[in-house]
Amino acid sequence: MLGACGGSSDDPLLRKTHLGEVRGAEDSASGTWSWKGLPYAKPPVGALRWQPPQEPDAWTAPRTTTAFGNACAQYGRVYGPGANNRFDETIGTTLNQAVGSEDCLYLNVWRPATNEGNLPVIVFLHGGSNVSGYTADPVYDGAALAKTANAIVVTPNFRLGVLGFMNLPQLKTGDAATDSGNFTMLDSIKALQFVRSNAQAFGGNPESVTVVGQSAGAINVWALQTSPMMAAANPKLFHRVMPLSGGISLASNLPAGSIPTLSPASTYLAQGNALLQNLVIGDGLATDAASAQAYIAGRTNAQIAEYMRSKTASQVFTTLLTKLALLGLAGSGPIPDGSVVAADPIGAINAGNYVKVPVLAGNTRDEGKLFPSFLPFVGGSGNARVVTDAQLFANHFTYNPNAAAQTTVEQWIAPSYLPVSAPTTGFTARAEALNRIFFLNSRDNVLNALKAKQDNVWYYRFDWDEQPAPWNDIYGAVHVVDLPFLFGNFGPSLFGNVWFSSANKPGRVELSTAMMQAVSSFARNGDPNNAALGATWSTWPRTLVFDASPTAKSIRAE
Repeated sequence: MLGACGGSSDDPLLRKTHLGEVRGAEDSASGTWSWKGLPYAKPPVGALRWQPPQEPDAWTAPRTTTAFGNACAQYGRVYGPGANNRFDETIGTTLNQAVGSEDCLYLNVWRPATNEGNLPVIVFLHGGSNVSGYTADPVYDGAALAKTANAIVVTPNFRLGVLGFMNLPQLKTGDAATDSGNFTMLDSIKALQFVRSNAQAFGGNPESVTVVGQSAGAINVWALQTSPMMAAANPKLFHRVMPLSGGISLASNLPAGSIPTLSPASTYLAQGNALLQNLVIGDGLATDAASAQAYIAGRTNAQIAEYMRSKTASQVFTTLLTKLALLGLAGSGPIPDGSVVAADPIGAINAGNYVKVPVLAGNTRDEGKLFPSFLPFVGGSGNARVVTDAQLFANHFTYNPNAAAQTTVEQWIAPSYLPVSAPTTGFTARAEALNRIFFLNSRDNVLNALKAKQDNVWYYRFDWDEQPAPWNDIYGAVHVVDLPFLFGNFGPSLFGNVWFSSANKPGRVELSTAMMQAVSSFARNGDPNNAALGATWSTWPRTLVFDASPTAKSIRAE
């Protein structure tokens, strides 16, 4: 039986990939086996920076795969990875500093510790605004989901920020993939190709691959589903998609005043040119924009490409944060180049030029509460949050959710947004207005387009907000709150200590199990309905609401 699902007859932890054998680890507590840090592409360093991912070198002796690969190079945010590629106190001391490594194209595999083969495969693309995040984040540990869903769970790292998305004329070679600038998307495709080649080695079914993504990861999932490259792929690299809390709309697709989830290629061209120009000035090769442009014009494309590849990740991120951020050019995301990413993904759906597979999308009810600095877009006065990221991390890292409240809402939310529950001006009302123009307009745009082409589109809203006070007001059903439930991981994490108390444990664990069973059903059957829900999940525009009291799950259809 073990031989049939890729293990050797005497060692289920030894599996043969197309690159060589790998030896993983057993976790008896969760009843799972895992393989961590499997290379799916060569390190994109030196001459391979801003190049499509290359096939890695094979190996001969069994490779030990029991530790996560490096986080991809990024600047430090409260979402990790800190200095050590794990959730620890260094996250609070490396904010806005270069962390991670460019040698980072590794993925992780979990499966139940059983002999069963032909299991569905769930590939998860992490969020982080496409500028941060790492698969070693404890929220993304795949053991509980693999066990509960009886599935293979795969989490790949992929390039981030301007190392993953770069539109710069001097880097273009005439090759469509290279010239797309969408190296992050090409990394994700390369990871899916690895899954296609090796799913059976781990007991997975290569014809049953579900791609899940949250936030920026969801944007990337939508970009994959509407990618001309993926629409033309034969065989298909994925068979279901689960984009959570993300969209794929240009401003031109949305009602006036919306915040689009996709920026035009021209934005990224301006970013690439500004990055190059500011690096040249920073190196003393020019004194201002005009002399920098003259310097650049006097060099060949090859010379400029070599210059860009000579800069350290720290030099790149420092320039991004100190110069480009002031120009509004510090963001990253799929570049609608027309080859790797559709020039107009919504238009591609309308034209039927996309990967037509079952879709399960979701949002949290209070998405906007994670973006307090955006509230001026909906009439608020200034940033609603009054603590710094460093203060936030220090508080959350040591907080005791089972003790009496150790802070008040007034210490977190600016006075102009209080009381939190005030109609129109309160924090909750402003966050809901932001949710509409940022998340829900994009949701309606893409799901309505899909629904006109296929019926198998499901949607959930996540309403759980049972945190201890005052966090139920500060966060509630905030962006990312559904992730611990989907993965079954309530342990150490950025928000774990402020959200999850012993008082709310019975209800959230029950809700988490039901959600993982819905993911299991969707991954197997292309339909999330199952008896554990206790409700019928009708297709969009109907909604299934996931919620729980402190003691029991509460799932209903709307």
